[in-house]
Amino acid sequence: MGIWLLRRLGQIIPTLLILSVLIFGLQQLMPGDPALILAGEERGDPVVLAQIRAELFLDRPLPEQYLRWISRVVQGDFGFSWRIREPVAALILTKLPVTFQLAVMAFLIAVVIGVPAGIVSAVRRDTPVDWAVNGMALFGISTPNFWLGIMMILLFSVELGWLPPSGYVPLTEDPWQSLATTIMPAFVLGSGIAGVLMRHTRAAMLGALGQDYVRTARAKGLGERAVVVKHALRNALIPVVTLGTIEFGRLLAGAVLTEQIFTIPGFGKLIVDAVFNRDYPVVQGVVMATALIFVTLSLVADVLYMAVNPRLRTA
Repeated sequence: MGIWLLRRLGQIIPTLLILSVLIFGLQQLMPGDPALILAGEERGDPVVLAQIRAELFLDRPLPEQYLRWISRVVQGDFGFSWRIREPVAALILTKLPVTFQLAVMAFLIAVVIGVPAGIVSAVRRDTPVDWAVNGMALFGISTPNFWLGIMMILLFSVELGWLPPSGYVPLTEDPWQSLATTIMPAFVLGSGIAGVLMRHTRAAMLGALGQDYVRTARAKGLGERAVVVKHALRNALIPVVTLGTIEFGRLLAGAVLTEQIFTIPGFGKLIVDAVFNRDYPVVQGVVMATALIFVTLSLVADVLYMAVNPRLRTA
């Protein structure tokens, strides 16, 4: 187990290096000149533009720019935002807890709805319950987040007045108000993932329920609940764990539209503003932090495999 873990940790370093090259290289394809944006009213002065490019090292060759950037990233320094003149690492640490809270709430909603629904759908296969659950899963997967978010604002904020339509209150400042401002966007994000989890849980459970060990357990006289929970579910959870870690990473990185609709100052809004302002250090820092999150979650998924299925530890 220890050797395997060290080997997996060793694979993370080259993976992140390759990703850093892609992040830096692909960003150079973005249209526009950040010096023109930063120059403001003096964008027509070539002396000012040359000075800005020199200060930001934009006049250096790309390999030199990359080496300068990655050498600082390795030390935990993502540079300074060109637009607001603040450390990128500080911006990430400020915005990440907001998106993390939203992602955790959305993921809990998705798991609480999706996994039990998938189990029930598999156990009640080809019954009205199965059809109803599949219909709800299809609705959750196919409904656009922006449309569902707008509809929820119209219903719960405009018509009923139960929840605030937008904004964010930190959890440490007022827990109840923080919950009120994040429950709608969390449900918007979690509903689609719940449908995906339900479909995968159902497929995995159907496969597990058809295995020989399940038939043997039933032949021994075990109750249906024990067969489903102790024998089928534990083996069916392996692909669900994989999907869950990937979806949680997507929640942290891809809540852009939802955060824009509900005016939540998280990761998504940060990167959108940075892209529009050609704030390269912020874009690079956010994408690199997102890549690190995905790689870490992949490692967590592998460790959870071992916890869920002891046979994998033996292998």
